[in-house]
Amino acid sequence: MINRHFVLLNQSDNVFVCCEQLLAGASTTLEEVSVSMNVDITVGHKIARQAISQGDKIIKYGVSIGSATEDIAFGDHVHMHNMKSDYIASHTRQSRVGEES
Repeated sequence: MINRHFVLLNQSDNVFVCCEQLLAGASTTLEEVSVSMNVDITVGHKIARQAISQGDKIIKYGVSIGSATEDIAFGDHVHMHNMKSDYIASHTRQSRVGEES
């Protein structure tokens, strides 16, 4: 745990995960740096542990969960507005069953 609001799940992650909601305008200290939230961050959502460049992998649990679609600054919210999944949606996999026969 980094502080009461955020946890680092794996040492190689480039995101922190929220474990207690933090509202826009509130500040917290992450790895000795004070950060102000520019949006509400709710439980389970991510913020950048470091600057992440467009195209860089988003690392959570020590593995890539997606790629940045734009530059993301330290402390910024990381979600579907600035990242894309590296995985095929499960409904897409389901619809392809039988197509490969």
